[in-house]
Amino acid sequence: MSIKLGIIGGGQLAWMMKDAANKLGVKLIVQTPSANDPAVSIAQDSVFAAVDDAAATEILATKCDIVTFENEFVDLAALSLLEKQGVCFRPQLSALAPLLDKYDQRCYLRDLALPVPQFWALSAEKAIETQIENWGLPVVLKARRHGYDGQGTFIIPDFPTLSKIVNQSRTQFLVEEFVPFTKELAIIAARSVNGEILIYPTVETHQEEQVCRWVIAPAKITQEQNLEIAAIAHKLLTSLQYVGVCGIELFLTAGGKILINEIAPRTHNSGHFSLDACETSQFELHLRAVCGLPLTNTSLHCASAVMVNLLGYENSHYDYQKQRQQLASIPQATVHWYGKTEARPGRKLGHITVLLEQDTPNGVEDIIHQVESIWYPQQKFAKNFPK
Repeated sequence: MSIKLGIIGGGQLAWMMKDAANKLGVKLIVQTPSANDPAVSIAQDSVFAAVDDAAATEILATKCDIVTFENEFVDLAALSLLEKQGVCFRPQLSALAPLLDKYDQRCYLRDLALPVPQFWALSAEKAIETQIENWGLPVVLKARRHGYDGQGTFIIPDFPTLSKIVNQSRTQFLVEEFVPFTKELAIIAARSVNGEILIYPTVETHQEEQVCRWVIAPAKITQEQNLEIAAIAHKLLTSLQYVGVCGIELFLTAGGKILINEIAPRTHNSGHFSLDACETSQFELHLRAVCGLPLTNTSLHCASAVMVNLLGYENSHYDYQKQRQQLASIPQATVHWYGKTEARPGRKLGHITVLLEQDTPNGVEDIIHQVESIWYPQQKFAKNFPK
C-alpha cells in the first residue's frame, strides 16, 4: 500500500519530488494557492489555498498519511491544533518552532554553542544609532519572518538608509554584523525517524542581490572545515530531533572561520545539483526520511558538478525554448524547467546542472560563463567566478 504524502506548498521544490515519488510509490497531494503552480501537474490531488491556511491543511490531512513542507511560511500556532488532533507533520512542529523566526533561530543556534554572527532584534523603543553605535556600518538587516530569495534582506551602508527601511515597514527586523566572507557555503543534511543522519558534500554558492546564481559541488575547502560543517549539521538536527531534509547556509571568513548564515527547514536550492550528480537526490532523501524509509547514499557519482539557476531578467510570458535547447546541448548538462507561466526579474524559472569529469576551477568557470552567456543578456552576467 503506497504512502500518501501531503505537501504544504506547490512550487518547484515540490515539483522536483516527482521522480522520487514515482520511484518509491509515494502519492503526492499539495496545498498551494494556484492551479498554475508547478507541483499541481505532478500531484495526485491538490487543495487550492494559501500555504498558511490551516483550515485547508486540515482538509489536506484527511487525504494523506503524513504532511511535510515545501516552505516555511506556515501558521505554526494553528497547525499545532491539528497536530494535537493526530495529524502527523514531518518535520514535527517542535522542530520548526525555533527556526521560522530568524531572531529565534539565531538565539537557538547561539544557545547550542554553534557559530553565528553577532546579532540582535531591532527595538522600536531605542534609537537605531544607539543600538549599533558599537558595531559601525555596514550591517545586515533581515525581516524576521517570510524572507526568501533576497526579499526582506538588506545590506545597510548608512543610518539614513536603515531608518528609511525600518520606518517604512511594519516588519520586525533582525540586525546582524556584516561578515566579510571569502566564500558562501551550504550543506544539505537529512535525519530519519530513527535518528540516522546523512549529509551531502559541502558546496560553494554565489549570490547576487541575495539570490543564488550558481552552486559548485564540492566546495574547495579543507578537510577540517568539512568536518566542522558536518558536525554543525549533526548537532543541529539531533538537537531538534528533526525528520527530513534541511539546508544550512554558511560563511567562510578570511581567517578560515565557519559561521552559520541561515537554516532552511526543507529541501533547498543549494542541493539541486543532487538530482543529477548524486546517487540519491535531496528530494528522494526527503521523501525517504519523512515516510520512514531507509536513507541511502548521498555521494557524488562525478568529479564535480555545477548548478546554475535560470533566473528571470524581464517581465514576460515566454517559455525561452530557444535558450533551453542551447543549454541542453552542453555536454553532460540537464535542464530542469519548472513550467512557470510568468517570468519576472529574479524569479527562479529553472536550473541547469552540468557534470564534470575533472574537478578544475577553469572548467567550472567556463561552464558558468557558457550557461550565463546563453541565458542572460550581456549585462546580466554574474560578476564573480569561483576562486
